[in-house]
Formats: sequence, C-alpha cells, structure tokens
Amino acid sequence: MNAGVSSLSVDEIKRVSLAALRAAGVSAEYADIQVQLLLDAELRGVHSHGLLRLPRVIERIRSGACNPHVRGNGVWTGTAFLAMDGEHGFGPVVACHALEMLYARVESTGVAVAAVRNSEHLGMLAWYAQQVAEKGLILIALTVSEALVHPWGGSQAMLGTNPVAIGVPAAPRPFVLDMATSLVSMGKIHDYANRGKPIPEGWAVDGSGRPTIDADAAKDGAIAPFGGAKGYGLGLGFELLVTALAGSAIGTDVVGTLDSTQPCNKGDVFIVIRPAGQAADLIQDYLHALRVSRPVDPASPVRVPGDRGRQARTDHEQGNIDVDSRVWTQIEQMARA
Repeated sequence: MNAGVSSLSVDEIKRVSLAALRAAGVSAEYADIQVQLLLDAELRGVHSHGLLRLPRVIERIRSGACNPHVRGNGVWTGTAFLAMDGEHGFGPVVACHALEMLYARVESTGVAVAAVRNSEHLGMLAWYAQQVAEKGLILIALTVSEALVHPWGGSQAMLGTNPVAIGVPAAPRPFVLDMATSLVSMGKIHDYANRGKPIPEGWAVDGSGRPTIDADAAKDGAIAPFGGAKGYGLGLGFELLVTALAGSAIGTDVVGTLDSTQPCNKGDVFIVIRPAGQAADLIQDYLHALRVSRPVDPASPVRVPGDRGRQARTDHEQGNIDVDSRVWTQIEQMARA
C-alpha cells in the first residue's frame, strides 16, 4: 500500500459514507443515491469524481448552499420538454427524478428532453448513461462547470469542462461514453494535488498562464481543451446549448461546482430517446467487430469506450479500493459528527 492511501472494502466505504451523510441530516434514500454515484466512480477508477467529492458535499449542506431534502420541481413546458428547477438539491437526486419523468413521457413521444437548473454537481455522467441504457433507452447527457478551461489560443479560464455522456442499449452490455471537452477534469487535478503528484505536461497552465506540472498551481490556472481547437469548439457549443435550454449561468458566471458556500447555478441537459426495435443486437455485433479488429500492438487489444472502467469496476468489486487517507479521515470525522 502506498503512503497516504487507505485500502478499504466496498462495504466499509459504503457504511461510513452513508453515516457521514446521515450525520449531516440527509435522508436514507437520498444519501444512498449520492453514495451510489460516488462509489461507482471509485470502482471505475475515476477518483476525481468519487469520494474526493463527499467532504465538499457535506460542507455545502452545512453552509446552506445545498438543500439535501428536495428532488427538484419539473414542469412540462412542451409535449416532450421538461423544465426542472433543482431547488439546490443533490445533483444525482434531482437528475434521477428528472429521468423518471422522462421515462414515462418517452413511451409516447419517442424523444423527451429535461433541462435542469439550480442543481448540485452531477458527478460522473457514465452512471446515468449506464442506468438509462440498461432500460433499453438512449441517453445523451450534457452539463457544464465553472470556467476552468482556456479557449484555444488563450491562457485564461473562460469555459467549463463541459462533459458529454452517451448511453446506447446493446446486448449483453450497453455502450457508455463519458468524456469531458477539457483534456482532463479539474477533479483529476485536485486528486493529483491531494496525492502530492505532478501532473503531466500540457494538462494545464498556472494563474499567470504559464504551462505547469504543479497540481496546486494548476488549480489556480486553467485546463487545456482536448484536441486543440476541436475540443474548444465542442466545449463551447455544449455550453451554449445547455445555457440556452436550461436558462442557467454561463462562462465565468458559473459558480458552486468546486466551492463550499455558493449556490450552484450551472445547467444540465438530459435527452432520452427510444431506439429502433432490433438495434441493440446490431450494435453489439459492431462493437464486437471493433474489439477483435487488428490492433497496432498485439499485446493491447482494441477497446470500446467504457471497457476500461467496466473492467476496473469488476476488479475492484472482488477486492479493496485505495482511497486517499486524508480524504478518508475527513469522511470518518464527518460520520462521527
């Protein structure tokens, strides 16, 4: 075991994390949804969206920035368009409520859209994509963050990391893509900083706009868009789309995804679509053909997006998960509060 890392069972993580949220006054139902999301990220090896986030979730409850007792209020403003006011509730609780409303509507409309505002951090989008695809439906999910990414050719944080997730039903397991339009997430920068590790070159600039490998300096700077101008263009397009649909804040006005005191004002969009009849079998055949296609390196077979995280989850479910000791100590203290 590495210094500064605690090796913990899934049951122990779940028990203490639930206790921490319950101690903060969260209901058993809503605490379970929040922990499911964070634990799934840990199991998939996405530590930036896992337990690292839990202390801040609880701090936001204590400061009054988050209301953990609500699930949002949705109003159908069109036959297939749901406007959801999250009322500053937990991101995953509000999102699950919105998705439940979409499931009922998409049976008759074929497509249903929810635009969410005033909701807390959503966490890892793959968690939602997996759930929707397992129901035999397609999901396209978009969200924005605080301005953390510099535009192509710039050095100042001006737009969010703006991830997108796509879930498509397939047999025996769905296709799940989850990616940010930044080179990395700010959560990953924070994870590197907590572990005292330097970040790779090219990930970020510091507060003065200079390239840096210091994770702490990068937290005060800006992350690079992935793929240069193309990633910048996609990230900007997603930010404009979410803002236009949700009526939420944009760019440098977005707050509440990384701090502990300001009400979160970013937007989220969920698009649920009913697929064609036998598409799942055709898609699975194609995904199999990709996996068995000729690799550049015979020792590294071709993967489909989501394969690595799915395998990591399977591996971790059979053993322990390494959690940053400082983060775990915080969670244990909150559970005893």
